[in-house]
Amino acid sequence: MKEALLVIDMLNDFVLEGAPLEVPRSREVLPAIKREIEAARKEGRPVIYVCDAHQRDDVEFSRFGWPPHAVEGTEGAQVVQELAPRSADVVVKKRTYSGFYQSRLQEVLEGLGVDTLRLTGCVTHICVLFTASDAVLRGYRVRVVRDAVAGLAPEDHEAALRIMKNVLGVEII
Repeated sequence: MKEALLVIDMLNDFVLEGAPLEVPRSREVLPAIKREIEAARKEGRPVIYVCDAHQRDDVEFSRFGWPPHAVEGTEGAQVVQELAPRSADVVVKKRTYSGFYQSRLQEVLEGLGVDTLRLTGCVTHICVLFTASDAVLRGYRVRVVRDAVAGLAPEDHEAALRIMKNVLGVEII
């Protein structure tokens, strides 16, 4: 078994107070994600940052009603300073909810020989859930670190954890 840690959308535009798509609970999970990153690096497991990188006129802003956020090349699309990637880490840009959809994540994982994913980040019921779903459908073993994921609302967060566990067979740790 070779496991990689995924840090999903821990970007300025989600984490910082007053950000365009602020997820207040994301600040609460920073210490747990930092713990996971440090453990992965110490154990030699790959750390992969999966990051929204939208175009200025991204259809997600009009179709789903989200305010413009994580526009590629802006400060808002950068990983928060507390969790900044190191040179040995991998950053994968994505344009929508799933980290796999039209991104290079699958190619990166295959190149690393990874068969197990450990998920952290935000938002539990959106990008974490859809990335977990796509991972399971691709045959990966998936674990979600309960204290290292954040949702917009507690009921959505808990529902996503239940769906991942009971429908997708994801291990919630």
